[in-house]
Amino acid sequence: MQLTRTPYGTTKNGEAVDEFFIENSHGVSFRLISYGATLTSVKTPDNSGNIDEITLGFDSLDGYEGPHPYFGATVGRFANRIARGRFVLEDTEYQLDTNNKGIHHIHGGVEGFNRKVWEAYPVKKQDEAGVTLSLTSEHRDQGYPGTLDVKLTVMLSEKNELSFSYEAATDRTTPVNLTNHTYWNLGGECSGSIKDHILQLNSERFVQVDSELIPTGQIAPVKDSPFDFRTPKPIGKDLEAAGGYDHCFTLSEENALSLPAARVREPNSGRTMTVFTISPGIQFYSGNFLQDLATRCGKVGPHDALCLETEEYPDAVNHPEFPTVFLKPKERYLRKTVYQFSSK
Repeated sequence: MQLTRTPYGTTKNGEAVDEFFIENSHGVSFRLISYGATLTSVKTPDNSGNIDEITLGFDSLDGYEGPHPYFGATVGRFANRIARGRFVLEDTEYQLDTNNKGIHHIHGGVEGFNRKVWEAYPVKKQDEAGVTLSLTSEHRDQGYPGTLDVKLTVMLSEKNELSFSYEAATDRTTPVNLTNHTYWNLGGECSGSIKDHILQLNSERFVQVDSELIPTGQIAPVKDSPFDFRTPKPIGKDLEAAGGYDHCFTLSEENALSLPAARVREPNSGRTMTVFTISPGIQFYSGNFLQDLATRCGKVGPHDALCLETEEYPDAVNHPEFPTVFLKPKERYLRKTVYQFSSK
């Protein structure tokens, strides 16, 4: 396992940012920067042995500090959307940033975890290597109650497994929902549409949303709908009928790290990415809002990348019928997700 740590740049606020590079003996590698605990690169070989970049990102810190759709970012304190940025906890109403169209809260707020510089240090073992990052989010940060201490460990193994292990503890009850927001194209970055990617989701139900992508409270069966990916199918097959995908699919606890939550394959390259998780949901986003966006490889548009974000249910703070997202003092938030790469 190869592991290096190098300076990446300095933020506009004068904070130093480091980059970590990890590569295994099979040519699989990733790069991560301490700004936003952001995964800036993943490279894997195709079925001919050609190694390509398979994520979207930028080639400098300026890109990540500027406006972008959370390329590779660790998002929190609460990933996905909270309606009107409001929730009631223990008879107190909390108002969060409304950074989604000026109406709703999304991905932790204007200065969410993706906009923080995390403390980071390398980790190297016999058959895996990576980086551990930590962050303290103070009481009322972006409007949230409680001081939250977060730790994230990102590791790459010789089995071509890229794992994300999240931990968090709080001094007062607060909602927590952490995920990574990498945009994937297994044909290679800027290789065009992901509509021909073959996707399978091990999910019987999905969280219904309204026109603003806020959950209605209903969890519907995928059967006989455009949202049925239980049998592998091209993403583009029912994309128009679904109105684009940006939905949370529910997962069974029985799937936890033993059965795949999702598997996606790109036919031409042969690259396959299999996702395992102990989270209760996975957000499949088909890149609907990528509009002529400049990246390190050129401009990308709608459906030129996809996201598979393991998570709690969106807006669960306002839906007591959903699995709880409130972390209490003396409890510990623990989540793990593994992305496994192959090329057959």
